[in-house]
Amino acid sequence: MHPQATASRDSPASITPPVRSSMPWRLQTVVALPGYRLSVCFIDGLSGIVDMSALVASPSAGVFAALRHAAAFERVYVENGVVTWPGELDLAPDAMHAAIKQRGEWVLA
Repeated sequence: MHPQATASRDSPASITPPVRSSMPWRLQTVVALPGYRLSVCFIDGLSGIVDMSALVASPSAGVFAALRHAAAFERVYVENGVVTWPGELDLAPDAMHAAIKQRGEWVLA
């Protein structure tokens, strides 16, 4: 008789390999800069600047108005290849990649 495997040893987390994104527009790093700007680097090596100053200051900033406080803006991080802030705020990485590839920066207004 063979011993039965335990649930913890055969759990999906223990047998499923980690997901690694291969899409070039996935982010590797993000750093908050002064003036509501971000320095970003993608997994394909492309890097550039995201300028959010006009968007954050705009009366029509919508959910991004929460980032007007520098401390909130600086809490930016990369999650699953996407620039993200607490409160489920994020930016479209594919549009960001395309703009930076073309112009070296992405200006959001």
